[in-house]
Amino acid sequence: MSDTRERAGAAGVVVAGTFFKIVLYICVIVLLFWVGKASYQFGHDVFNQQAMSPGEGQEVTVVIKEDTSLYKIAKTLQKKGLVKSATVFYVQERLSTYHGKLQAGTYLLSTAYTPNRIMGILAGDDEQEGVSDS
Repeated sequence: MSDTRERAGAAGVVVAGTFFKIVLYICVIVLLFWVGKASYQFGHDVFNQQAMSPGEGQEVTVVIKEDTSLYKIAKTLQKKGLVKSATVFYVQERLSTYHGKLQAGTYLLSTAYTPNRIMGILAGDDEQEGVSDS
């Protein structure tokens, strides 16, 4: 009788262990899928620059103070509705030709500008200030 109970207990442990492994594998697969999807979306947002509002857009005044960090500039642009994500803008600036060139000042920007054009204006690139994105 005790031998039967031990076998049943051992079988239960094997079934529970197998079930746990299957659940663990499913969780790992879901996690990998989610990380892959988020990574793809982030990369897409970084390299496929889009204006917040195509067409005319809305003009917004932005003040950047001396010694403001790039991330604070990006957060300001996000709060003003000029960029979708501060993190994406941060990475875009780091990868652009304008890296480290953004200057303090007061700027009139439009929600119709792409992030690259905004960077150009903030860096004092005269070519960007007269360019139309339409």
